[in-house]
Amino acid sequence: MTEAERDRELQVLEADECYRLLGTEQIGRLGVNAEHYPLIFPVNYALDGSIIVIRTDAGTKLGAADHANVTFEVDQIDRGTRAGWSVLVRGLAEEVTAEHRAELVERTHASGVEPWAPGEHGHWMRLIPQQISGRRIVPGRLPPAFEPGAYL
Repeated sequence: MTEAERDRELQVLEADECYRLLGTEQIGRLGVNAEHYPLIFPVNYALDGSIIVIRTDAGTKLGAADHANVTFEVDQIDRGTRAGWSVLVRGLAEEVTAEHRAELVERTHASGVEPWAPGEHGHWMRLIPQQISGRRIVPGRLPPAFEPGAYL
């Protein structure tokens, strides 16, 4: 084991830090059970307080997630330093429809989430967190960019 590997640290993140990190990204992965398998879908999202808002189209993702327990994961990884963080949310997802309170529909639509993928994305989903956890890998001392003999 190298000295840099020994200096590396794994930190468990508090909930407040997990939510702060969720707010820095726009792409996450939604995990649902569908078609006899756990499926994972990349989605873009926004936060409404601690609620995750996703716009999607009709289909497997929406059908499997509506009123179901789901997982949602976001991370950021730096391969060069072998550092990064990951946040995992476990919660209940529900489609927001006209039957919901007007204030909830308005807040959901005001979240600002814009789909990246082409096509119709007229369905709105809210993921209500039940549990959130996160970890961060902090690198140890990094090796020099070049071997010592490369410097004059």
